[in-house]
Amino acid sequence: MPLAEDFQRVVDSLPPDWTFVELDLRIADQDRYVETATLLTQINAMPYSKAEWQWLLRVANGFGHAAAAPTVRGTLALLDDEGIAGELVARDARSGRSEVTQMWGRPESVREELRDRRNQ
Repeated sequence: MPLAEDFQRVVDSLPPDWTFVELDLRIADQDRYVETATLLTQINAMPYSKAEWQWLLRVANGFGHAAAAPTVRGTLALLDDEGIAGELVARDARSGRSEVTQMWGRPESVREELRDRRNQ
């Protein structure tokens, strides 16, 4: 299964209020490691130094300190387009959490935008 489709399958299996998911990525051909690493810089994939898996991918839904889900899907689609095969495994997922933001001194337009994002 292509990596982008596999990723979408993982996202579709998460509850609607998911906020964060961690995935492990392993590529089939070790000779394409550098090429893959170059493409994965777009989503800040973290390489493992001594593990059977090559990268840790952190994905956020809406906000957070991780790559956005559409960006991760697009980057994995680039790997698919290059013919880089691999395997994804979800390791951790969180849901039901809310962003905590200091709102003092912010204009009302910013407050409304954040309120709208939370209510989606």
